[in-house]
Amino acid sequence: MFQIKAIHSPKLWESILLVFVIVAMISVSLTKFDAVPHLPILFSILLLIGYGLLKGIPFRLLEKGLVEGAGAGMGAVYLFFFIGILISSWMMSGTIPSLIYTGFHLITPTFFYAIVFVITAIVGVSIGSSLTTVATVGVAFIGMAGVLELSLPIAAGAIVSGAFFGDKMSPLSDTTNLASSIVRVDLFEHIRNMGWTTVPAFILSLLFFGLLSPTVTAGEFDQIAVFQKTLMETGMIHWYTVIPLVALFALTIAKVPATLTLAISSAVAVIISFFHQSFEFSEVLEILFSGFVPMTGVEDVDILLKGGGMESMMFTIALVLLALSMGGLLFTLGIVQNILAQFERLLKKVSSVILASAMTAIGINVLIGEQYLSILLTGQAFQTQYAKLGLANKNLSRVMEDAGTVVNPLVPWSVCGIFITDVLGVATIEYLPFAFFCLLSPILTVLFGYMGKTLTRTT
Repeated sequence: MFQIKAIHSPKLWESILLVFVIVAMISVSLTKFDAVPHLPILFSILLLIGYGLLKGIPFRLLEKGLVEGAGAGMGAVYLFFFIGILISSWMMSGTIPSLIYTGFHLITPTFFYAIVFVITAIVGVSIGSSLTTVATVGVAFIGMAGVLELSLPIAAGAIVSGAFFGDKMSPLSDTTNLASSIVRVDLFEHIRNMGWTTVPAFILSLLFFGLLSPTVTAGEFDQIAVFQKTLMETGMIHWYTVIPLVALFALTIAKVPATLTLAISSAVAVIISFFHQSFEFSEVLEILFSGFVPMTGVEDVDILLKGGGMESMMFTIALVLLALSMGGLLFTLGIVQNILAQFERLLKKVSSVILASAMTAIGINVLIGEQYLSILLTGQAFQTQYAKLGLANKNLSRVMEDAGTVVNPLVPWSVCGIFITDVLGVATIEYLPFAFFCLLSPILTVLFGYMGKTLTRTT
């Protein structure tokens, strides 16, 4: 992406106007018309092509920019395929159900908010989806908080914090894979590097939720009991179902490439599934492509355990390719370079570049309300600046997640903010002050940038 050479030098006002129109088009489509982001991005591509043609640029050069932009995401595309396979294989083997079942055993009336935060974090890491976590166990926890007459905004803040910790740190998460792939950083190296800011944010959040938690001596925990009972009745809860997870960790420590690690762990999970279930080979292939579909009879548990498969990644893959194609055009037409040049003199220090990239990710979330675009566009815009200062790409991928992924649920008109408010029944503005993990992550990444701590230099 960053080797794409500009073939045009637009005027500054043209660059700003085009960016404004694109941002307005995408944000209005998402917030007012509830459109998926794919269509406004496609319309933005057509707008940029039209601008290029008006400037006399041959279509073949514009098309080349599109193709080169999309080509930058092919590594992510293949990784997403294996992520989909891994999720479905871990579902059918019982790995994910066993992790969730174990997490539920930690629930007690004491330190309710802190435990909700921990459990949703465990579930989030297990399934790699923040919104699925919120829509399943999150709904159960918010119901429990209501029965116990506890603060719903604080409970929602704990749920959102834990769910997005999982979304940020899980190797199954599409945003985590996207952030690492877009700047060509190994997935597990990216996750390890995020620990420098994520672990302090997690510990501080846990402390805050612990201090806010009242001691509850009585209450109704039937919802959690139903989850536990139903999970046990699936016949998939066994000690050996953690073997695929152990294999994943072992291969990660051995620094095996992410694609091979995911493929091997998936193969182990498929073998494990035959220990307690009898699948036809055709059924295994169907699950790996279309995803695992449980039939427990309990709707919430079925939703929790349903998912995965190559097919489930198509939405994200299409969005990635479209956004990168748009980015390729923005670079080909010199629009990004033109705008960044205006700030070049302000981006001479490490601290200023980290602050600028973090604010860009936050700004895109606020203006457009889309976390994928906040990751994609920030990575496209700032990789060159990080390289000029001798900063390794994993510093940028960390900022993209710290200020991109976890900020989206804090924006009332964002995709995540609207979804969470709808399923939990708590307004975004109400749980925002208590979503400690989401608030702390961008603060810590900027703070460490100014301190010069935990940063990796290129050799």
